[in-house]
Amino acid sequence: MTEIIRHCPDCGRGRLFAQHHSLTGHCPDSADEFCPEWYCVVCGATLVIGAVPTTRADALAAPRDRVA
Repeated sequence: MTEIIRHCPDCGRGRLFAQHHSLTGHCPDSADEFCPEWYCVVCGATLVIGAVPTTRADALAAPRDRVA
């Protein structure tokens, strides 16, 4: 299982987070099958870390020099 320490918005402090789909290629929610969903092992709050493009074409076509 992959784990990282991040600030948990619900706990209000740094906590251990683990990936929902820790095996590469087993995440149904992302185009490259790398799971962006992490959950706090203490309270269960979930974070999405990283960009989640809807398709590979969208990721390649997205402008990189502007801020939304």
